[in-house]
Amino acid sequence: MEKDTILAMDTQISWVIYEKPSLYPLDLNEKIKTRINELVKLLSVTDENSEIYKVNHHQERDIKLSKDTKNVVLFALQMAEKTNGALEPTIYLVLREWGFTTGKYQIPDETKIRDLLNYVDYRKVSLKENQIYLPDGMQIDLGAVAKGYIGDEIIKILKANNISSALINLGGNVQLLGTKPNGDLWNIGLKSPNSQDYIGILRLADCAIVTSGNYERYFIGEDNKRYWHILDGKTGKPADKHINSVTIVTKQGKLGDALSTALFVMGVDEAINYWK
Repeated sequence: MEKDTILAMDTQISWVIYEKPSLYPLDLNEKIKTRINELVKLLSVTDENSEIYKVNHHQERDIKLSKDTKNVVLFALQMAEKTNGALEPTIYLVLREWGFTTGKYQIPDETKIRDLLNYVDYRKVSLKENQIYLPDGMQIDLGAVAKGYIGDEIIKILKANNISSALINLGGNVQLLGTKPNGDLWNIGLKSPNSQDYIGILRLADCAIVTSGNYERYFIGEDNKRYWHILDGKTGKPADKHINSVTIVTKQGKLGDALSTALFVMGVDEAINYWK
């Protein structure tokens, strides 16, 4: 059974609201859960009823997308363009070949990777209005931006219900609404890629903090080397440019999501130049 890449199996979804419970609706958590489930069902690469599954398997010609799916696809393609393919939403077939969606990990044959790379190129995706078309054989995966989009949507729900102080934890993605109720900044720990310790504490408010790293989802190959899930769309292999993790602090969760992946793929020098 394939694992969905939007909210990985090990993701712990939680939100902490620090205002008085009497100040917000009793069904607020249900509203949030419903919205999360709605988006996952639209954007899932494994749910046969999702819009993305239908797009990937060409179940319909020129599929008309919902507003949410269109927004996420459009944003992913825009970020792919802005990062020159460092964020590559059409990498799904290669990701699956490595076993990162099936759990059947393997080091793919070089020839197989080269063959699959023929179906990796965001520039070949056509999105006009709310219709999308992929070349035969190509599949897209929105896992690199969808979790951030979901976090942004949770923030919207909280604001609509007059919540002004909250912390949302989506596993690797943390989003903050305002400050703590007493006006203090939130303290967000940055985990060390090499141990269970923290490398520092960020004191922040009203922003998203997103981390991508090579230490959460990986496997050890028969050659005793570690292979992680963040792939370079140009090589079809785990991005390996001397970075263990990238943390992005930004206003939008979806932007932090996209950049944490893209800058990891770029490597230190290119990432620093891009940031500047």
